[in-house]
Amino acid sequence: MTAPRAPHGPLREIKVLDFSIALTGPYAAALMADQGAEVIKVERPGFGDVARYVGVMVGGCAALYHACNRGKRSVTIDIHTDEGRALLLELGRTADVVIENYRPGVMDRVGLGYDDFTAVNPDVIYASLTGFGPVGPYAHKGAYDTVIQAYGGFAANQKGLDEDEPKFLKQTAADKTTALYASQAITAALFARERGDGGQHVQLAMLDAVASFLWADAAGNEVLMDSDGSLPSSFVATFRPLKFADGWGIVTPTADKDFPAMCRAFGVDDTDPRLQTIQQRNANREFVAEVMDTIYAVAEGTTVADAMAALERETAPCGVVLSPAELTEDPHALAVGMFETHEHPQSGRVRHPRHPAQFEKTPATLAGRAPMLGEHTDEVLGELGLDADRIAELRASGVLG
Repeated sequence: MTAPRAPHGPLREIKVLDFSIALTGPYAAALMADQGAEVIKVERPGFGDVARYVGVMVGGCAALYHACNRGKRSVTIDIHTDEGRALLLELGRTADVVIENYRPGVMDRVGLGYDDFTAVNPDVIYASLTGFGPVGPYAHKGAYDTVIQAYGGFAANQKGLDEDEPKFLKQTAADKTTALYASQAITAALFARERGDGGQHVQLAMLDAVASFLWADAAGNEVLMDSDGSLPSSFVATFRPLKFADGWGIVTPTADKDFPAMCRAFGVDDTDPRLQTIQQRNANREFVAEVMDTIYAVAEGTTVADAMAALERETAPCGVVLSPAELTEDPHALAVGMFETHEHPQSGRVRHPRHPAQFEKTPATLAGRAPMLGEHTDEVLGELGLDADRIAELRASGVLG
């Protein structure tokens, strides 16, 4: 069965050959599949992508794999054999994009590097996603997500203001950040090709992606090198959740009108001039801290429902802290159809959030289920012109899984 795709998406008729494993490349390619691209995932015979075995599993396949490989077709071809390389280069002749996330030099050594693919397809966009890039003293290092969280600043950014111990995000944030940058970079390269610039090699280091992501809002003293350092680099470093009688929430008083609105919602005097503007609050931080302590104390005796009603009545930006499970049942999520469920022949019921970007004229949709290991090998090779006997010979010799 061919994996369904988004036939009217903005990337329709784009063909992607995905050699990547784990999360960075696979998630980038999954987003492209949602947007209409045809994605052929190349997996190791007998084992496949390691993401099949990491974390929560049902039926021998992990949630991570389902989330990052939806809508793809899986082929199992041994890239270390001459016949396997020849088949993959033949697939590359008609590919628009090749994605790989191995250490620098690995794909070159097996004969599937950028030069190998451009020899058969000069217009290909070849995306190499690595930990630290192809050069430099760290180029050779293994680049698991936590390694990049450490080097890139995520772990230091998450520690409390009065804490020495770094904290790692309880998710593969560096991997996902890189995947988002990768999908944007690949589509930008496709756009450049459409304007006549031809194919090109796109190289993206996870460390670069994390630094770029962090720098936008959490490196103030590093951006403004002449800063006096009196404020934390991250302007949200002092934010903390409100503990209510029956749950948790957050208020984010950003605009000048928001802070007095928050005070009124909790019955706290909002008329003091030291609370009225961000400049006044910055100049009177100790007083503002006292006001916040009062608000936190009041919140502990208030239910989530009453607090949210009061905050919304005052139009103060606020939210309830939800777990992923709670989000799936949230009234807003249900109203907008945020989640979709399908049946998978191996893992049963599988649920994903919808593709986040809503295109008016070229709708993106969840591209379909994740493939079983090697599910589409015969189908894809048949499209190359191989008959059943030749496919059986290759399988018997170990080239195919």
